[in-house]
Amino acid sequence: MGSTKTTTPSSPHLLQPLITIDASISLFLYTLFKPILPTFLLLFLEYSADFRFSFPVSLSLFLASPSFSSLTIPLLLGHLLDLALIGLIKLTFRRARPHYNPNMSPAVHADNFSFPSGHTSRALFLSTLFHLIVQHNEDLVSDFIQRWIKFEPGFVLLGVWVWAIMTATSRVLLGRHFFFDVLAGAVVGALEGIVAYRFLRF
Repeated sequence: MGSTKTTTPSSPHLLQPLITIDASISLFLYTLFKPILPTFLLLFLEYSADFRFSFPVSLSLFLASPSFSSLTIPLLLGHLLDLALIGLIKLTFRRARPHYNPNMSPAVHADNFSFPSGHTSRALFLSTLFHLIVQHNEDLVSDFIQRWIKFEPGFVLLGVWVWAIMTATSRVLLGRHFFFDVLAGAVVGALEGIVAYRFLRF
């Protein structure tokens, strides 16, 4: 008499309910704001936080201001840390981007994946690092800002944070990322800013 083989159904993915909620929230926000917000603004925020833009700008600051090297070196090294860390996480999780993601040209293979948001991590890295620099080097930074930008440091700092939050939000509203991708990117970026300020200053 042949033995009967019993098969047990595989247990559902533990994170699946969370992923489903995340996808629903993201689609709702994308659908709600797409007709309202101008696409050019969202694309401007996207380009402003792109590594291919922010790293050359940081390198230019480093080369143009040797006396500020103790502040611009963590800016450069933090960019490289962010690029490596986000790429590694994306290649580990390999979460597909939203199906409604408009046409985009990935610069590297890791850009095909969604989790976490690299633009968000970069924006939060920059705003956190700038916040710490202003907080702990007030006189030096104040002189530089008032000489070249002609605004109060506190006003510039507020502008940087507003830009970072708008950039993070735009990743969902542009359809590039899911909501939790952006949250994860924000946490990673803030931690990178702290690490760069505390440990990457030479």
